[in-house]
Amino acid sequence: MSHTISVVPADRGWAVQSDLLPASLDFVGGGQAEAAARRLAQTQAEAGRTTEVRIFLRDGALAGRFIHPARGGELLRAG
Repeated sequence: MSHTISVVPADRGWAVQSDLLPASLDFVGGGQAEAAARRLAQTQAEAGRTTEVRIFLRDGALAGRFIHPARGGELLRAG
C-alpha cells in the first residue's frame, strides 16, 4: 500500500496533510512544509512503504509530484 502526503495552502500559510498524520502540520512558509513532507516520505520509504508527495499551488493546481519508493529490507551498515 502506498501513502500520499500533500502540501496545500492553508489560512495562515501551508499545511502538510496525510493519512499518516493524526492532524495536519501547519507552516508559515511553503518551503518549510515541503521539507517536512519530504522528510516524512523518506521515513516511510525507509520503513518499506512507497510514498508520494504532492505539492499544490494556492490556486489548487498541482505543482509537482515526488515518489519515494519503498526501501524496506535494505540493511544500513555503519563503518
